[in-house]
Amino acid sequence: MSRTSQRADRFEALRAEAAALRAAGKSRMQIKETLGIRSNGTLDELLKGTVPPESLLRPRAKDDLRQRARELRAQGWTYREIGAELGVSKSSISLWVRDLPREGRLSYEEFRKRNDEGRRRYWDQERRTREAARGAISDAAADEIGLLTDREILMLGAIAYWCEGAKNKPHHRYDRLTFVNSDAGLIKLFLRFLDVAGVDRGDLIFRLMIHESADVVAAQEYWREITGASAELFKEPSLKRHNPKTVRRNVGDGYRGCLRIDVRRSMWLYRKIEGWVRGVVHEIEAPVSAPS
Repeated sequence: MSRTSQRADRFEALRAEAAALRAAGKSRMQIKETLGIRSNGTLDELLKGTVPPESLLRPRAKDDLRQRARELRAQGWTYREIGAELGVSKSSISLWVRDLPREGRLSYEEFRKRNDEGRRRYWDQERRTREAARGAISDAAADEIGLLTDREILMLGAIAYWCEGAKNKPHHRYDRLTFVNSDAGLIKLFLRFLDVAGVDRGDLIFRLMIHESADVVAAQEYWREITGASAELFKEPSLKRHNPKTVRRNVGDGYRGCLRIDVRRSMWLYRKIEGWVRGVVHEIEAPVSAPS
């Protein structure tokens, strides 16, 4: 007997065994293990023409889930929503429903609109949260200051003037106090400093510096209320000509320009400020001695 005939006989014997195992209700995996077969193609040849027993013809276990997933997708549910509802992975859902159009699918414009609205709601809340945190820190820091002594007022005023006020230049001696600022708090500090230093309020000259396109009358009244000065001490406002090509951000009701304060007969105070500032700097630069 030739080798070809032997192989044919062997194959027919395996076919008979495979058919018998199939008729006994064995699964394909069980048949492969019993006959020592590794290839699914070989098993297909062995089982060709055989009919699986009724016990192996049950529906697939996930058929009900698949049908429900398709129903939900037709209603416009997303993969994530369907997965959460059925407890099935998104990859399985994709295989089951990818041929279905999603009803009510958002247009690109509607998606961008909803996305922008979501970001706006988030940042509205986030800004309020951050503002509350900043306010709490600022309030706690303000409480740490307490009452200021005249000595502290002199130091604070001198430093504030040295930062914001007019000073002598090597090529030009000024020797007179001129302070310009847009912050009402710093203006009040400077006025308090002048009071402590012994300057008479009658020696002050106030001048509003503002863009001509602003509400000059309202700004003038605002600074009169801040300073408590009479109208006679306020000179004509200094108006900056409006340039329509310039994009200004200091506009609106909150824009009140800057206030300039000139102090007449103030050479003596200017020289004192020079000394106070030098004294503060000298103290800062002095070496710190170790505690005994």
